[in-house]
Amino acid sequence: MRGRLCSQLPMFLLLLQPWETQLQFAGPRCRTGPLDLVFVIDSSRSVRPFEFQTMRQFLVSLLRSLDVGPNATRVGVIQYSSQVQSVFPLGTFSRREDMERAIRTLVPLAQGTMTGLAIQYAMNVAFSVAEGARPPEARVPRVAVIVTDGRPQDRVAEVAAQARARGIEIYAVGVQRADVASLRAMASPPLDEHVFLVESFDRIQEFGLQFQRRLCRKDLCAEGGHGCQHQCVSSPGTFHCACNPGYRLAADDKSCLALDLCTEGTHGCEHHCVSSPGFYFCRCRAGFVLQQDQRSCRAIDHCSFGNHSCQHECVSTFGGPRCRCRGGYNLLPDGRSCQAQDLCNGVDHGCEFQCVSEGFSYRCLCPERWQLQADGKSCSRCQEGHVDLVLLVDGSKSVRPQNFELVKRFVNQIVDFLDVSPEGTRVGLVQFSSRVRTEFPLGRYGTAAEVKQAVLAVEYMERGTMTGLALRHMVEHSFSEAQGARPRALNVPRVGLVFTDGRSQDDVSVWAARAKEEGIVMYAVGVGKAVEEELREIASEPAELHVSYSPDFSTMTHLLENLKGSICPGTSNSALVRGATS
Repeated sequence: MRGRLCSQLPMFLLLLQPWETQLQFAGPRCRTGPLDLVFVIDSSRSVRPFEFQTMRQFLVSLLRSLDVGPNATRVGVIQYSSQVQSVFPLGTFSRREDMERAIRTLVPLAQGTMTGLAIQYAMNVAFSVAEGARPPEARVPRVAVIVTDGRPQDRVAEVAAQARARGIEIYAVGVQRADVASLRAMASPPLDEHVFLVESFDRIQEFGLQFQRRLCRKDLCAEGGHGCQHQCVSSPGTFHCACNPGYRLAADDKSCLALDLCTEGTHGCEHHCVSSPGFYFCRCRAGFVLQQDQRSCRAIDHCSFGNHSCQHECVSTFGGPRCRCRGGYNLLPDGRSCQAQDLCNGVDHGCEFQCVSEGFSYRCLCPERWQLQADGKSCSRCQEGHVDLVLLVDGSKSVRPQNFELVKRFVNQIVDFLDVSPEGTRVGLVQFSSRVRTEFPLGRYGTAAEVKQAVLAVEYMERGTMTGLALRHMVEHSFSEAQGARPRALNVPRVGLVFTDGRSQDDVSVWAARAKEEGIVMYAVGVGKAVEEELREIASEPAELHVSYSPDFSTMTHLLENLKGSICPGTSNSALVRGATS
């Protein structure tokens, strides 16, 4: 009897050893290469306290067989029942001692069994980069080990399929009462390598040994012969090839092909896309330069370099700068200088007195005090009829004193081509600003010299611009017989010429219309800021023959030819068209 007891004592002492000692896995630590490993632990009420303690010791022992570290195996643990709790994420601990400490203090939740909820948490949260998982492009294997002892109270097949589709390898470990169909629905293929069923928590070390052997298979990359062109990435029991940045894996899963990022159609290059391994850049066609956005292209402005030496205009082309002449000029053989075209020498112009070439056209001129006829070529003196002419001159502040002197000189140039006499043309002058003043009426002066001297003596009024008031004064007073106008019975043409440089401060429409009703032929001459709409309202129809405009006072003398053909009686207005066109 005593001998039998002594022979059984070693076995009895073995049973008294701590769980951690009994669950130690044989062999050195397994060097698996980079791995993200998450344990999903069932802590429902069906797991008894001593069974949960066994599971804790199992996790600690399994950790000691792994090569744990930031660049090796990262470990995370979650437990679940009716809810999910993260014990520690993948990126929390890098030392095995810290992980063991957290596992030993783990307290079971002791509620239901929501395994599907736990898988969804692992997929969306535990294996996220924010929780410490390495990004998908790093191609580090992701492994989830689910340990459960019962039937799930929610659906697991669909969410497990989603997790596997995201690259998570799932091991399903069932203990005692676990549902085999649920285990097979959760696990990755092949099922005979990923589904484990043990009789009790006491036998869970059997899964630990098998799992350790699977992780600790040879490093196939280190043995060579893998055939990867760029990189070989080792995983438990297998390997895969990877390519350097800027390349993609070919169909043989070993060779690498340079990525042509230009063919993807998202480069945004305006002209050409040039692909290089891992990147691309934009290039412009000849004659263009790349903009700051490194995508758009802008034509090179060769003229902006300032070395073209063009006399008139520089035109930038793809081949460089090219000189161009303004209208009416020809480019000389040196390619830079311009020479005016002389159409008068190249065509049969038919001008009676003088032909003047102006760009692509020409015009005929007559001697002073002679007028161009309707044919635009013949000349005749402007004394073939009689005119009563009243000039309305703008003396507002905007004209300014020096410009008012130019206006008086312009008026005298009009007088020069008129046959001024009591029986010929009579001239009156009215100045207006904020008020109206008759400088001299129609019947006062009988010669051109007297009229011109009176014009030079006119003093500048300044102030506002009451054009409408001036028109009323002209209609009611200036063309009266008391002011020197000839009786209507004599049918002497009455002509009113309004000269202004801006918009009127009162309405012009009423008295402009009244003037035309009274038979007064109205002309409007605008300078500078004169309003075209207002000039047309003042002038008689057609406006093209009765409205003249000059950008500034210094260049308004070119309007004289138009006015000669218009004011001079007995001359067709078609002569004005010729002058205006030229």
